Amino acid sequence: MVYDQSVDMQNAHSPVKAEIVIRSQHGKNVKKVSDQASSRNAKPKSVFGANNGQRIDIDKFAQRLRGVTAQTSSQKCAKSVRLALESAGAKFNSHPVAAADWGGTLRKIGYQKINQAFDRPQKGDIYIIDRTHNHVYGHIAAYNGSNWVSDFQQRTHAVYKDPNVHYEYYRLGQ
Repeated sequence: MVYDQSVDMQNAHSPVKAEIVIRSQHGKNVKKVSDQASSRNAKPKSVFGANNGQRIDIDKFAQRLRGVTAQTSSQKCAKSVRLALESAGAKFNSHPVAAADWGGTLRKIGYQKINQAFDRPQKGDIYIIDRTHNHVYGHIAAYNGSNWVSDFQQRTHAVYKDPNVHYEYYRLGQ
């Protein structure tokens, strides 16, 4: 087609589902191309999406978390979890600095607040500890499939000695 002005073809034509049938010369082996394309483009079970188009690959998220090898905290738990989320496909226009403030941001990218499940965590789960008198930024950590990781490899989810801390537990919507 020839246009007398510049046209972005992706915006000029909306995508449509095409049913194309390919047949062998003998009339056998009928295949629908659209069926092949949909099975080829089907998202793996480890990829979850939010209503806003975000797609997060839990396996990539866990892989990035496994790369955290420190045994003690560097006081950068929120940054560490954010970088792991970004490596898995999450996109943030802005994000909080304090770990305790990450709940709303997690919900925007498809996480749902659920009842605590420390006895049966799933790969990709995230928990937040609210601010305390001794920890003004709170804490955030994610489960990589075998253990809890923040900016260090945690032995357990209970990183604060205070038994009265408030936890929020999040799981990616499925």
